[in-house]
Amino acid sequence: MRDVRTTLNRVLLGLTGLVLLVLGLSVLVGSLDLQQHWGFTLPHWWPYMGPDDVLLPAHDRTRYRANGWWWPVVIAALGVLLLGALWWLLAQGHTRRLRHIRVDSGDGQGALLRGRALESVLATETEAYEGVEWANAALTGKRGAPEARLVLGLAPHATPDEVVAGLDSSVLARARTSAGLDRLPAEARLRPVRHRASRVS
Repeated sequence: MRDVRTTLNRVLLGLTGLVLLVLGLSVLVGSLDLQQHWGFTLPHWWPYMGPDDVLLPAHDRTRYRANGWWWPVVIAALGVLLLGALWWLLAQGHTRRLRHIRVDSGDGQGALLRGRALESVLATETEAYEGVEWANAALTGKRGAPEARLVLGLAPHATPDEVVAGLDSSVLARARTSAGLDRLPAEARLRPVRHRASRVS
């Protein structure tokens, strides 16, 4: 779901940027009358030929007003755009974090462990690891098959490969053992922590 959302975001942002770029260039060329100053011709379909052109001529603004379907269609289209924009906005902050994790208690019934508790332990132990200055942890997936997402701030002297390997063999291994999980897939995002240069006298 996250990969689909990321791809959709990139496609929508790319299309929006392309439309705005084309619209902006067409308005810029027409408003500055660049075809006259620079001596080139514009294709016949170019929307703005000169400084006197407007974005929406009076004919385009009023030609459908007499039709009864015009305003309902406009309102419906704007409503769809508004709902789509709201859905997109809400989807950015929506993460399917696990509230509970199913733990094998040995009695055949199992127990539930609070997801926030395991997230807190993961973040705390990750921050205590050598080379990590700060960490955030989130659990997603299903109760019986959780997945961890870690965001780490690496110290300047840290080696990413060593930090990731160490976290897998120590922090994540302890989390799997304490929660009774056979596996705990994890995705780590590493971010460098910038420090001000120290002045030597």
